[in-house]
Amino acid sequence: MTGRVRDLALHLLDRQVVDTEGKAVGNVDDVELVVPEDGSPPYVVAILTGPQALARRLGGLLGQWLGFWSHALSRPDSSEPGRIPMELVTDIDTQITVARTRQELGVHRNEDRARQYLILRIPGARHARQ
Repeated sequence: MTGRVRDLALHLLDRQVVDTEGKAVGNVDDVELVVPEDGSPPYVVAILTGPQALARRLGGLLGQWLGFWSHALSRPDSSEPGRIPMELVTDIDTQITVARTRQELGVHRNEDRARQYLILRIPGARHARQ
Protein backbone atom coordinates (compact mmCIF):
# COMPACT_ATOMS: atom_id res chain seq x y z
CA MET A 1 0.00 0.00 0.00
CA THR A 2 1.31 3.43 -0.89
CA GLY A 3 -0.08 6.81 -0.03
CA ARG A 4 0.55 10.03 1.79
CA VAL A 5 0.33 10.46 5.52
CA ARG A 6 -2.22 13.11 6.50
CA ASP A 7 -3.74 14.40 9.69
CA LEU A 8 -7.27 13.06 9.48
CA ALA A 9 -8.92 15.83 11.52
CA LEU A 10 -6.96 18.58 9.78
CA HIS A 11 -7.05 17.45 6.15
CA LEU A 12 -10.31 15.53 5.78
CA LEU A 13 -12.99 15.94 8.43
CA ASP A 14 -15.50 18.76 7.90
CA ARG A 15 -14.03 19.70 4.50
CA GLN A 16 -16.35 20.51 1.61
CA VAL A 17 -16.54 17.83 -1.09
CA VAL A 18 -16.94 19.08 -4.67
CA ASP A 19 -17.59 17.12 -7.85
CA THR A 20 -15.95 17.32 -11.28
CA GLU A 21 -18.16 20.30 -12.15
CA GLY A 22 -17.13 22.19 -9.00
CA LYS A 23 -20.58 21.73 -7.43
CA ALA A 24 -20.94 20.97 -3.75
CA VAL A 25 -21.54 17.32 -2.90
CA GLY A 26 -21.50 17.67 0.88
CA ASN A 27 -19.07 17.70 3.77
CA VAL A 28 -16.77 14.98 5.05
CA ASP A 29 -18.75 14.00 8.15
CA ASP A 30 -16.77 10.86 8.95
CA VAL A 31 -14.40 8.37 7.34
CA GLU A 32 -14.24 4.62 6.96
CA LEU A 33 -10.97 3.11 8.12
CA VAL A 34 -9.38 -0.28 7.61
CA VAL A 35 -7.11 -1.58 10.36
CA PRO A 36 -4.75 -4.17 8.83
CA GLU A 37 -4.24 -7.37 10.78
CA ASP A 38 -0.46 -7.18 10.27
CA GLY A 39 -0.20 -4.25 12.69
CA SER A 40 0.50 -1.62 10.03
CA PRO A 41 -1.21 1.76 10.44
CA PRO A 42 -4.92 2.12 9.63
CA TYR A 43 -5.85 3.79 6.37
CA VAL A 44 -8.91 5.58 4.98
CA VAL A 45 -10.91 3.65 2.38
CA ALA A 46 -13.93 5.96 2.07
CA ILE A 47 -15.32 9.37 2.92
CA LEU A 48 -18.72 9.28 4.64
CA THR A 49 -21.15 12.15 4.27
CA GLY A 50 -24.64 12.99 5.46
CA PRO A 51 -26.49 13.21 8.77
CA GLN A 52 -26.18 9.47 9.38
CA ALA A 53 -22.38 9.72 9.36
CA LEU A 54 -22.33 12.90 11.43
CA ALA A 55 -24.63 11.37 14.06
CA ARG A 56 -22.20 8.47 14.57
CA ARG A 57 -19.27 10.84 14.85
CA LEU A 58 -21.00 13.20 17.31
CA GLY A 59 -22.21 10.46 19.63
CA GLY A 60 -24.00 11.27 22.87
CA LEU A 61 -27.51 12.68 23.09
CA LEU A 62 -27.07 15.02 20.12
CA GLY A 63 -25.80 12.18 17.94
CA GLN A 64 -28.69 9.95 19.01
CA TRP A 65 -31.19 12.70 18.26
CA LEU A 66 -29.69 13.41 14.83
CA GLY A 67 -29.49 9.68 14.05
CA PHE A 68 -33.11 9.15 15.05
CA TRP A 69 -34.45 11.97 12.89
CA SER A 70 -32.26 11.22 9.88
CA HIS A 71 -33.38 7.57 10.02
CA ALA A 72 -37.03 8.53 10.54
CA LEU A 73 -37.01 10.86 7.53
CA SER A 74 -34.98 8.59 5.25
CA ARG A 75 -36.25 6.17 2.69
CA PRO A 76 -35.28 2.57 3.53
CA ASP A 77 -32.75 2.45 0.67
CA SER A 78 -30.98 5.60 1.89
CA SER A 79 -30.68 5.17 5.65
CA GLU A 80 -26.91 4.64 5.47
CA PRO A 81 -24.40 7.49 5.12
CA GLY A 82 -23.23 8.51 1.68
CA ARG A 83 -20.01 6.65 0.90
CA ILE A 84 -17.35 7.97 -1.49
CA PRO A 85 -14.44 5.56 -2.06
CA MET A 86 -11.00 7.15 -1.71
CA GLU A 87 -10.18 5.96 -5.23
CA LEU A 88 -12.50 8.71 -6.48
CA VAL A 89 -10.69 11.48 -4.56
CA THR A 90 -8.55 13.45 -7.00
CA ASP A 91 -7.41 16.32 -4.78
CA ILE A 92 -7.21 17.10 -1.07
CA ASP A 93 -6.77 20.80 -0.47
CA THR A 94 -9.07 23.37 1.14
CA GLN A 95 -11.81 21.23 -0.37
CA ILE A 96 -11.95 17.58 -1.42
CA THR A 97 -12.41 17.03 -5.15
CA VAL A 98 -13.88 13.79 -6.45
CA ALA A 99 -13.89 12.30 -9.96
CA ARG A 100 -17.68 12.01 -10.34
CA THR A 101 -20.67 14.31 -10.47
CA ARG A 102 -23.06 14.60 -7.55
CA GLN A 103 -25.69 12.65 -9.49
CA GLU A 104 -23.23 9.84 -10.31
CA LEU A 105 -22.19 9.58 -6.66
CA GLY A 106 -25.78 9.37 -5.42
CA VAL A 107 -24.71 10.11 -1.85
CA HIS A 108 -27.57 12.44 -0.93
CA ARG A 109 -30.65 10.69 -2.27
CA ASN A 110 -32.88 12.18 0.44
CA GLU A 111 -31.74 15.73 -0.27
CA ASP A 112 -32.07 15.19 -4.01
CA ARG A 113 -35.58 13.80 -3.52
CA ALA A 114 -36.57 16.75 -1.29
CA ARG A 115 -35.18 19.18 -3.87
CA GLN A 116 -37.12 17.49 -6.69
CA TYR A 117 -40.47 17.10 -4.93
CA LEU A 118 -40.51 20.05 -2.50
CA ILE A 119 -37.97 22.80 -3.07
CA LEU A 120 -38.26 23.08 -6.86
CA ARG A 121 -42.04 23.44 -6.54
CA ILE A 122 -41.62 26.72 -4.66
CA PRO A 123 -42.21 29.62 -7.06
CA GLY A 124 -38.85 31.03 -8.20
CA ALA A 125 -36.85 28.10 -6.85
CA ARG A 126 -35.90 26.80 -10.31
CA HIS A 127 -33.93 29.98 -10.91
CA ALA A 128 -31.89 29.58 -7.73
CA ARG A 129 -28.44 28.04 -7.97
CA GLN A 130 -28.54 24.25 -7.58
